[in-house]
Amino acid sequence: MFVDAHCHLEMESFDEDRDEVIARGLAEGLRYMLTVGTEARYFEKVLDLVDRYPAIYGAMGIHPHNSGDFNDELATRLKGLLAHEKIVAYGEIGLDFFRDYAPRKTQREAFRHQVDLALGAGLPVIIHSREAREETISILEEFGKARWDGVIHCYSYDLETARRFLDMGFHLSIPGTITYKNASDLAEVVAYVPVERLLPETDAPFLTPAPHRGKRNEPHRVKLTMSRMAQIRSIPLEDLASTLYRNFVGLFLRDRPQADRGGKG
Repeated sequence: MFVDAHCHLEMESFDEDRDEVIARGLAEGLRYMLTVGTEARYFEKVLDLVDRYPAIYGAMGIHPHNSGDFNDELATRLKGLLAHEKIVAYGEIGLDFFRDYAPRKTQREAFRHQVDLALGAGLPVIIHSREAREETISILEEFGKARWDGVIHCYSYDLETARRFLDMGFHLSIPGTITYKNASDLAEVVAYVPVERLLPETDAPFLTPAPHRGKRNEPHRVKLTMSRMAQIRSIPLEDLASTLYRNFVGLFLRDRPQADRGGKG
């Protein structure tokens, strides 16, 4: 059984064939998919997907690119949406100082407010951090938590930073970039991190793994990412898949109803 710990099935890239994309994932052995709504306009689509598909769970939050949209009214709306039994995480939230699509001050403020919302809701946090490692860690440390429930999505930092996030309690989620030729630093991280703290993701429709770079990514391609992870760790894919499945369930689905895998519910 496979899991995709982070995808965006609600995005427009899938409007023409969303049901077929999900069916391909299920046919390929995907047990669970976590679809992540990053803007307010996607939240209802996330809820529709988790209601229709037993294998799909959801998360929602305001992405750092859109942090200027975060306000008290949206926070109130989010509090209500988070009560849905299949919304199992808050995010993705954080800082992106690579694109800088939103002012850094605005990103920091939205990040702090949303971490507080996630903690209030008792949900794991999905952290987006790009070229902002020190600022991300500093803001998280402001909350005084010894250990975090959450995941560093699409991990892209070095091994030393990985150790720091692990010490804080986070899982690290590995995207399709691990299959790229220039992924030696990420391969070092995958080899080092305890397998119980790893997750696989596609970030579909983005970050398509080799040999399909340039095409739209889909959840079923998480198997390519996992195959490379298994190769790096010199373990059978089936063994890795079982552990990553348990990691997903333990982080996101503890105390949640788990429906049988299948199509529309």
